[in-house]
Amino acid sequence: MATDYDAPRKTEEDLNEDSIEELKSRRTDKPSAVVDEDETDLAEGYELPGADLSGEELLVRVLPAQADEFTCASCFLVRHRSQIAREKDGLKYCKDCEG
Repeated sequence: MATDYDAPRKTEEDLNEDSIEELKSRRTDKPSAVVDEDETDLAEGYELPGADLSGEELLVRVLPAQADEFTCASCFLVRHRSQIAREKDGLKYCKDCEG
């Protein structure tokens, strides 16, 4: 932001007066539309630990690991074989966990 060095400087009193005037003008402005959300509506999307989910149906199709994939022994993510950084004791580690 450019600074005009020729402009008169404001003192702290001037700044306080400006802010008081600004507050007064805000008081006379119409209040903005504020939407109040019901707490129960917000809480419907959250599940508590130990909640009974026996009536829920799994909506995600789970595929088994493919021939060119492995599960990292550190982060447990399924990765492509090109991401293998090292193999130790039959366990494979990805490049992100190797370092």
